[in-house]
Amino acid sequence: MIDDLPFSRRELLGTLGAGLLLPESAFAAPARPRVGGRIRVAGMSSSTADTLDPAKGALSNDYVRHFMFYNGLTELDRHLIARPALAERIESRDQTTWHFRLRRGVTFHDGAAFTSRDVVWSLLRHKIPATGSKLATIAEQFAEVTASGPYDVTIRLIGPNADLPAILAQSHFMIVRAGQKDFRTANGTGPYLCARFRPGVRTLARRNPNYWKPGKPYLEEIELIGIPDEVSRVNALLSGDVQLINAINPRSTKRVLASPRHGLLETKSGLYTNLIMRQDQLPTGNADFVAAMKYLIDRPLIRRALFRDYATIANDHPIPPFHPYYRNDLPQTHLDLDKAKWHLRRAGIGRARLPVYASTAAEGSVDMASVLQEYGSRVGLNLAVNRVPADGYWSTHWMRHPLSFGNNNPRPTADLIFSLFYKSDAAWNESGWKNARFDRLLIEARGESDQSRRKQLYGEMQGLVHHHCGVGIPVFISLIDGHDKRLKGLYPVPLGGFMGYQFAEHAWWEG
Repeated sequence: MIDDLPFSRRELLGTLGAGLLLPESAFAAPARPRVGGRIRVAGMSSSTADTLDPAKGALSNDYVRHFMFYNGLTELDRHLIARPALAERIESRDQTTWHFRLRRGVTFHDGAAFTSRDVVWSLLRHKIPATGSKLATIAEQFAEVTASGPYDVTIRLIGPNADLPAILAQSHFMIVRAGQKDFRTANGTGPYLCARFRPGVRTLARRNPNYWKPGKPYLEEIELIGIPDEVSRVNALLSGDVQLINAINPRSTKRVLASPRHGLLETKSGLYTNLIMRQDQLPTGNADFVAAMKYLIDRPLIRRALFRDYATIANDHPIPPFHPYYRNDLPQTHLDLDKAKWHLRRAGIGRARLPVYASTAAEGSVDMASVLQEYGSRVGLNLAVNRVPADGYWSTHWMRHPLSFGNNNPRPTADLIFSLFYKSDAAWNESGWKNARFDRLLIEARGESDQSRRKQLYGEMQGLVHHHCGVGIPVFISLIDGHDKRLKGLYPVPLGGFMGYQFAEHAWWEG
């Protein structure tokens, strides 16, 4: 039973915060934050596909919007421990059937009372194909979602999953009003009201005076815009046009730190930019070609030259070294031109021109592509770097070419990252990789309550991805935000920039 206490099973995830450059106390909010102030925030993503529908969120600015306007049954704290939110009490004896007692007195922005009907509607809509949910494959775990009273909900899963509380904290599973299908505006229970929303242009949020958390939020108004170009984003911060930005390139940190009015917030995380080699196309579907490309990745160079050591060496699977389930006995793949040449010869790759698509939308990918091009030329591989605009990259180029790049945000559990990006039928299975053994292990690990056995299962999955999947992951990238020093209450959250996209509820303005 859980009643406003952290989930003991989730305490393992506290180690995800390890490695932050500064202690959390350095960013702790003063004891008495004040209400008031207006800020302008620039994220790295902007698209005509921007959405207020939590089920469809795909970009970082989407996640910010969703945390501004909605709440979930649970929420993750700064240590990635799941805590009750719209649910005030949670019980499960077998990790298959879960009972939720909901908070009373919570209202939507239109004044309607929050009840169990809203929870049932919000969760089951992910199972409707027409919804277009990005977490449809995760929602397949919901065998039943039923209301046993106005403030009681039961979720029965198709199999045990000890991570359900953390899964329900994802912005995609936030609660909307029962029957809502029109998302031209937002009607949630969150800390801000949606005053204006223009996809690809701006979002204007105003403080919710009836928010169910006493005293919060603090800021009166937040304007959210997208500035895909990093240099322009930093310039906007330093000029005072915006007060908070994310995804600062390490090469820009000196510029920000040179300003007495601005500061940096850095967090080690599971963020990575990966080389995608589609397994359903040629020549990238050839196992020897995939192996050759992995041997062409100079990981120390990428960490040093591209990220100024604001990164951690990765090993072609998505679990970072500071994760409790990390497998440390996998041989590290190193740059090896002789092995790359041998595998290319076995793959039958000649001097044909092979395009690789990169964009500033996938952080560091343009430079990574250039590094691959240089090393490829030394072993007879003719790579042509196609640098495409950030605007529209995710809808036009991502996963649509034999060779391209992805940029994947951290997730709170190993199950989520594997389910979203590596399961055979996952919508975001970037390389189109299919492995029946991996899929079986994924299901088994979800219901495993013994932590040592669970680590063993996730370890085998890491090995399968490392050896066979069509992705190359060079490093895990630190998250670097820049902010006006008058913006207080900021602290690192390993899930993503902007305090895991949740800054709106916690930050306040001193000016």
